Amino acid sequence: MKDAPFSFRQITIDLGSQELTEEYIRKRAYQIYEQRGREDGHDKEDWYQAEAEIVGKKPIPLPEPKPKEAPVALGTAA
Repeated sequence: MKDAPFSFRQITIDLGSQELTEEYIRKRAYQIYEQRGREDGHDKEDWYQAEAEIVGKKPIPLPEPKPKEAPVALGTAA
């Protein structure tokens, strides 16, 4: 019988093997990063999504970054 192409969804993970589980998550997170076009700044998002896919946890919603306020101009003394 021919083996099917590798798929993370087909892996049965022994949750007792933390190192192996983390390696699968790391690889999947990198795939997500590449699928986004290697756009930086989403590492935590990618990790949580990969973790959810691999071990079946619900992704942790990340707080939205707060917009930076414009610097306040200090007036000169007259």
